[in-house]
Amino acid sequence: MHSHRSSQKATVAIVGGESLLGKEIHELLDSRKAPANVKLVASEVEDSDKGAASILARGADEPLVMASIELADLGSARVVILAGSKTSSHKAYQIIRGAKPAPAVIDLTGGLEDLAEARLRAPMVEPPGSDAKGAAVQTIAQPAAIALALLLTHLQKAGAIRRSLVEVFEPVSERGQAGIQELQKQAVALLSFKPLPKEVFDAQISFNMLSQFGSDAPLSLEQIEQKIDRHLASLLAATSAPMPSLRLIQAPVFHGYSISAWVEFEENPGMDAIFQALESANIDVRTKDHEPPTNVGVAGQGGITVGAITPDRNQPRAWWFWVVADNLQIAAENAWEVVREFLE
Repeated sequence: MHSHRSSQKATVAIVGGESLLGKEIHELLDSRKAPANVKLVASEVEDSDKGAASILARGADEPLVMASIELADLGSARVVILAGSKTSSHKAYQIIRGAKPAPAVIDLTGGLEDLAEARLRAPMVEPPGSDAKGAAVQTIAQPAAIALALLLTHLQKAGAIRRSLVEVFEPVSERGQAGIQELQKQAVALLSFKPLPKEVFDAQISFNMLSQFGSDAPLSLEQIEQKIDRHLASLLAATSAPMPSLRLIQAPVFHGYSISAWVEFEENPGMDAIFQALESANIDVRTKDHEPPTNVGVAGQGGITVGAITPDRNQPRAWWFWVVADNLQIAAENAWEVVREFLE
């Protein structure tokens, strides 16, 4: 009998337990004392290791032992979280689909989002009463899209939004460990006058800002921008907030989104109304008496932090907002909320 149909404690399997996002989710499940047995599953296995019963990966304090996808018995889990690569997500899903009953699938890689049975999720911004448990695949929205939806849905409580414009500065950790390593290696190479590694960005990212990646990069910045646009449009569909004009910039930072947002209201709501609208368990608002938030300062924090809220000197109905969020944490938090739905 499958474990999620027995009286035993349910199992939550994390495919990609060795990835940055997989580790973040594992730590969050542990800190929230999830009522489940958490099983770590490797997303990438060398050919020579296929079929191995266990794989060693580096953990925070000690090596982690995790099963390969082939031997992990994913079908017996109550929930399977996909946090590795798109390739591993497809591989895991092929295994899961054959299980009776099939586990709930929470996809953070975007590898399954185009499937007919997939439903885009972001519990942090979903209206009360939303129920998507019937969908076979729960795709967690892109973290920048979640952050922007959280900001705009709350700001519209202060007054009708006429239009908005946002610039999103993306951290290299959105490209996983490979992105972090390339930024680090490029910084070392530049300071020692050596050639730059360019496998991820195909351009100099260290000490630099990019409006596009090099032509040989495996993923273009435009594709990422379009994904944020697409997910944000879905998250705002049930609200009256209009879609913003959006520009994505690759920043030379390891972790955390930084977002510069310009919002024009139909009528100027005033500072008090704006602060009142932003009051939320998922939003930390900084007044002018506090230092503006930074991506480094919010590492490990949930939700979004908003500061440097100032009126536009040249447009009486518009305001500027500086928004930061831990990209890994906000994705993991939304995944955790979906996990809770299936464990309750």
